[in-house]
Amino acid sequence: MAVLSSIAYFILAGLLENRGGYLVWLSLREGRSTWLAVIGAIALAGYGVVATLQPANFGRVYAAYGGVFIVLALSWGWAVDGHRPDRWDFLGGALCVFGMAVIMYGPRSGAG
Repeated sequence: MAVLSSIAYFILAGLLENRGGYLVWLSLREGRSTWLAVIGAIALAGYGVVATLQPANFGRVYAAYGGVFIVLALSWGWAVDGHRPDRWDFLGGALCVFGMAVIMYGPRSGAG
């Protein structure tokens, strides 16, 4: 159950970061409403809060989160911008998620 909660936190944090960053992007790069940047900043702050709910230490959580972020960013680009990942994106994403799982959930001796 702890692993499922941890995975849910990673996904929620990733969704907040991707969406928040995208809203800021729309505001600053594409000249859309300033309110999008404000909402994006709030979502990015939410990402920071959700990440603290992970049971591991800061370095491990943020290192492992990188793998989740990569896959969510590729998925977001595909869903929103229509840039379908190619086989190398899929392979790289799979390697990142595997690495993330090793970092977060690999067996540890002691408190880890």
